Amino acid sequence: MDRRTFVRSGAAVGALLASQATFAQGDPRVGRYRGMNASGVAAFLGIRYARAARFAPPVPEPFAGEPLSATAFGPIAPQRGLGDFAQSEDCLFLNVWTPDADRRARRAVMVYFHGGAYNSGTVTDPLTHGQHLAAQGDVVVVSVNQRINVFGYGWLAPFGERFADSGNLGQLDLICALRWVRDNIAAFGGDPSRVMVFGQSGGGAKIATLMAMPAADGLFHSAATMSGQQVTASGPGNALKRTRAFLAQIGLGEGDIEALLTLPVERLVEGLEATDPVLGGGVYFGPVLDMTNLPRHPFWPDAAPQSLRIPMILGNTAQETRAFINPRGPVLEGIDWSNLAQRIAPQIKVDLAPDWVVAQYRAQFPAWSPEEVFYAATTAGRSWPGQVIEADERAKAGAEKTWVYQLDRPSPVDPLRGAAHTDDIPYVFGTLAAPRSYSGTGWRARDISKTMIAAFAGLARTGRPGLAAWTPYTVPARETLVVGEDAIAMRDDPRRWQRELWATAPYIQPGI
Repeated sequence: MDRRTFVRSGAAVGALLASQATFAQGDPRVGRYRGMNASGVAAFLGIRYARAARFAPPVPEPFAGEPLSATAFGPIAPQRGLGDFAQSEDCLFLNVWTPDADRRARRAVMVYFHGGAYNSGTVTDPLTHGQHLAAQGDVVVVSVNQRINVFGYGWLAPFGERFADSGNLGQLDLICALRWVRDNIAAFGGDPSRVMVFGQSGGGAKIATLMAMPAADGLFHSAATMSGQQVTASGPGNALKRTRAFLAQIGLGEGDIEALLTLPVERLVEGLEATDPVLGGGVYFGPVLDMTNLPRHPFWPDAAPQSLRIPMILGNTAQETRAFINPRGPVLEGIDWSNLAQRIAPQIKVDLAPDWVVAQYRAQFPAWSPEEVFYAATTAGRSWPGQVIEADERAKAGAEKTWVYQLDRPSPVDPLRGAAHTDDIPYVFGTLAAPRSYSGTGWRARDISKTMIAAFAGLARTGRPGLAAWTPYTVPARETLVVGEDAIAMRDDPRRWQRELWATAPYIQPGI
């Protein structure tokens, strides 16, 4: 509802003036919660949506009660790193930004889940603060913190009924938060019948997983994933291998499982240093195919039926792995044609011979340097195939419309970064000047941000992106919105050669 609609009656004018008076005092209130003014919108930070005992499902927090201040973010989930933020197991808090906390506003709602795979991350990061998106998109923005890593996804069900939900507790947290939105967002000016979920990286993977969870059915009405996909979940056998590796890291045997309930948080975080026994690298904790909370894989062997009626945006950046693999770091140091295949091998999730891959790229792109081939191959063989699979499966199944984008614009801030993982976040949130934004704040960044906000908010509002030129994705055309330095334009199958090359072998989803 825009301002002109809102002020049609004298009563509405009075309500608007009262709202403005509250804003002038810097003290917006909704029910028991006292918020704050943030760049012209009302912000309510650190609202508890649930409580949870260790390795137990969340218990919803009552909305009514004694007055509470909602002017500071809650603690983030325990994890390695991010030491600048307070961490606690008691981390089930969400945040709301609204242009107008009036029930009559009924604005579309955009609910954001953070990245960091399933092991780290937080929505407390200034890059994902919602005031600019709420104001420019004319939507209510909600961001959610949840349990992650072993606290949210450690698989302990084989050790007793009390741990039955343990492999998917982080997902149950998100479902609990979405129920909170359904029941309470109208008080903040939101429309519970128009809820869009969106998330970057691990946040997108969490959304893909929710699309296969019966308990999430009907809690959101559109979705957008940004460089985040989940084709398959972790099988229970591999999940158990990971739990055993974790237990060994902290010095516990399988007969000592009960001790996990009382060990200090710091000991459990130390266990995250374990090596993953399935895929190598750091131990992976993610959704588990437990046949109850998650009764099927999200996009294998096809798209989950409950997801087909949800309109969806799927996006990736052109050079995802430039964010993971530092162009100034040891992996790229001294790279040349003689060692390129060896450098690529540990980075890809499709089992093709690296020397054969290098030969194919050299023949197809003879002007490319070893570094260019490295980032193209590792992106297309690691971070991108899952998105292609999800978009293709939706198209094959006749899902509600799907729209795909590809961010090509290189960072103007760091010339070696290219268009890397996370670089689409500031455009969608309008947080161009936030710490860790690589978008720059020039006119081109502002123009792209305006377009992306309109597109995403349009999906929340109407079930179609607010960008008329963005046509839906079909097979075999694979229509894609390419966001570049010079233009934003539609292209059919813009990385067709790379897509076909990597499709010659199965994609191995992290977390299988």
